[in-house]
Amino acid sequence: MRKMLAAVSRVLSGASQKPASRVLVASRNFANDATFEIKKCDLHRLEEGPPVTTVLTREDGLRYYRMMQTVRRMELKADQLYKQKIIRGFCHLCDGQEACCVGLEAGINPTDHLITAYRAHGFTFTRGLSVREILAELTGRKGGCAKGKGGSMHMYAKNFYGGNGIVGAQVPLGAGIALACKYNGKDEVCLTLYGDGAANQGQIFEAYNMAALWKLPCIFICENNRYGMGTSVERAAASTDYYKRGDFIPGLRVDGMDILCVREATRFAAAYCRSGKGPILMELQTYRYHGHSMSDPGVSYRTREEIQEVRSKSDPIMLLKDRMVNSNLASVEELKEIDVEVRKEIEDAAQFATADPEPPLEELGYHIYSSDPPFEVRGANQWIKFKSVS
Repeated sequence: MRKMLAAVSRVLSGASQKPASRVLVASRNFANDATFEIKKCDLHRLEEGPPVTTVLTREDGLRYYRMMQTVRRMELKADQLYKQKIIRGFCHLCDGQEACCVGLEAGINPTDHLITAYRAHGFTFTRGLSVREILAELTGRKGGCAKGKGGSMHMYAKNFYGGNGIVGAQVPLGAGIALACKYNGKDEVCLTLYGDGAANQGQIFEAYNMAALWKLPCIFICENNRYGMGTSVERAAASTDYYKRGDFIPGLRVDGMDILCVREATRFAAAYCRSGKGPILMELQTYRYHGHSMSDPGVSYRTREEIQEVRSKSDPIMLLKDRMVNSNLASVEELKEIDVEVRKEIEDAAQFATADPEPPLEELGYHIYSSDPPFEVRGANQWIKFKSVS
């Protein structure tokens, strides 16, 4: 009898320790999905574009919310580690642009390909790498996704080709990846991203031409965050209609602060490419909260009021949260629980990224090739040699 009473007591005490918010969430009946109106895309050389309504399931909504919050918190942690001088060198943060990386991933398949410029942390995460691997790469540790040798601008994952430091240089590479998709007869597309600051590069127009000639399954994507470094688009470009820049390539301009707009536009563009019609161009109208890089305070060429207005009216996480709560897809308490879990994940990853050892000097020449026998690499002078192991 005593054993039975003890068992009952343990069950009751366990139930009493469960947070009230969890009990409330578990007992509430949520909608499985909801239909939303989204902003119509501006079109170029297209008779019709993506739909203006879309269905969001509760499962997808919670997943998108967690991913965007993770990217936001990861970037804020990177900011903190940089100011503590734990992260060094170049560091370009993408907080404010979370709907772009999460929405693009939601519109393609894991087997599709993506290449971008140096504001790449968010894409590295959405392509499948963990926060731990990303932060450890930022701090130059052995557990980083590039073994601590790539840093902020040079992260890679399966079907993700970086992280490229030369302005605009990733665009011809993206066209090349799309050529490989077509050559190998695979039903895959390549998302090739660049910023408004790179949009005037000559090599981009050369890539447009080749992609159109060969009808490559390439989605050229201009992330227009309104400033190329400290120069506004109006001061840098005679035409700011970046979605029309392909001329002979169809294009669409998308609200890059709305994850559902980005998702539907990406699905539309991917279907266009898979049908064999050739490349298509997307312009994502977005905004970065940080400066161009950590060396840029971001308020010498724009006002604090401008930044605050975007935060208060167009924040991508806030927009998704409001939609889900107002449509009974989630509760405020449930989303707060996700926030707490994300913060803990980021803190744990940051602890790993600061405690993990740096790669030893003898590994400096490793991983030059993927599957070659070991060979010697010359160092800073002819007497210094490093061994290269694939």
